[in-house]
Amino acid sequence: MDKKTVLVIGAHPDDCEIQTGGFALKCVQMGYRVIFMSATNGETGHHELSREDTARIRKGEFEKSCSIGGIECFVTDIPSNKISPDVITREMFVSVIRGYKPDIIVTHRLNDYHPDHRTTAQLVQDSSYAVKVPKVCPDVEPLRYTPVILYMSDQFKRPYEFSPHIALDIDQVADKKMEMLACHESQVYEWLPWVDGVIDQVPEENDQRFQWMKKSRSERDKKNADRFRNLLCKRYGEEKGQEIVYAEAFEICEYGRQISVEELEQIFPK
Repeated sequence: MDKKTVLVIGAHPDDCEIQTGGFALKCVQMGYRVIFMSATNGETGHHELSREDTARIRKGEFEKSCSIGGIECFVTDIPSNKISPDVITREMFVSVIRGYKPDIIVTHRLNDYHPDHRTTAQLVQDSSYAVKVPKVCPDVEPLRYTPVILYMSDQFKRPYEFSPHIALDIDQVADKKMEMLACHESQVYEWLPWVDGVIDQVPEENDQRFQWMKKSRSERDKKNADRFRNLLCKRYGEEKGQEIVYAEAFEICEYGRQISVEELEQIFPK
């Protein structure tokens, strides 16, 4: 099987791990090249630190996390909560995509509570045709193909609900995914608990903190397994499909190369 290049474009330095960490780890195991891009620097994601310190710390956490998974990564200098789907930013996305030449791009859907997520999704969609147009960003060689674009899963129902074409068993890499998330200390032990009103529940001892974080942050993947059980059983067989505890799921975006579910099954890690 040909080795693929996968570019995951999240809005913030922890979005790629949260949504696609298991998928990315399994792709690396298959010898695929995986790149995580954070479309903003995440500088507004803390309740106490300055924006400058937050951006610096989050970049370091992102790099540490990706090093555990054998994943390349980079963070743009666009401030979080200030990313815009303007021409300059779109051309930056076009240049990045052309530079990495991905076979598969994974990003957010336009249905999302966070404007950074929605804008990142729009920028990917707006770049999907331009990556092949020579007179757009003429300094970077255009692609001669259209990458497959996949959406990450979410819970939002309006204007339409996430409708996956494939679900992935991540049981074997779930612990490593949690190790990657634990690198985002300013998020999983500080900012997100503060936002959720449970900062006083975070244990001080490292092992206890990790288990506390794992219990809460793995719920998303457990719910995915239950929610998309039919897809898991279809892919892995009824017996194994019913036993899977953690899963990630993906929807084919109509703006990327249109791929059959059968072809997606062949290039997707199992």
